[in-house]
Amino acid sequence: MTSTGYAQKSAPAPKPAQIDRNGVLILIRSSLLALDHANKTGNYTVLRDVGAPGFQSNSAARLGDIFAKLRNDNLDLSGVAVIDPQLSLLPQIEANGMMHMAGFFPSVPSQVNFDLTFAPVNGQWRLFGISVGVGSSAPVAPAPPEPTSPPAAQKQPAPPNKQPAAAKPAPAIKLAPPEKKPADNQQPK
Repeated sequence: MTSTGYAQKSAPAPKPAQIDRNGVLILIRSSLLALDHANKTGNYTVLRDVGAPGFQSNSAARLGDIFAKLRNDNLDLSGVAVIDPQLSLLPQIEANGMMHMAGFFPSVPSQVNFDLTFAPVNGQWRLFGISVGVGSSAPVAPAPPEPTSPPAAQKQPAPPNKQPAAAKPAPAIKLAPPEKKPADNQQPK
């Protein structure tokens, strides 16, 4: 017992989902291909109808609004049918009983990132939440630290019999932070 007399409660930690590799691939691919077909046709009723009741609370028109940018960008997700996904978050059961997973499909010049949540409905996992985006598949170097004074390597020795010129630091180049790549041991079996 704590000094206040109340026991501290914490939310249960997520636990690994009991699902095989084929089941994971089916859920990921069928969800993303349903979104691809909806984006290509402009008809989101099938995407809505294959979802869990909580997902179905979105109208087809609302789903069209949500995915308008992907549709307008003509994002082609058909490659998910043949490329194997890399999982950055292995399937896990959250405290609310839903299964959550995330990852990406590596492709060139960009990769498809996804974050999916499934709800159990009549003994089946049905789509509850979906987030899809495109990112760079090329490795990105981290941004260099901002120098407080010019580094010694940038100072030029003064030419003989001349006044030393003021050293100017090279301009800093801003780069995007590196994307997290999953470890090799995080792939489903």
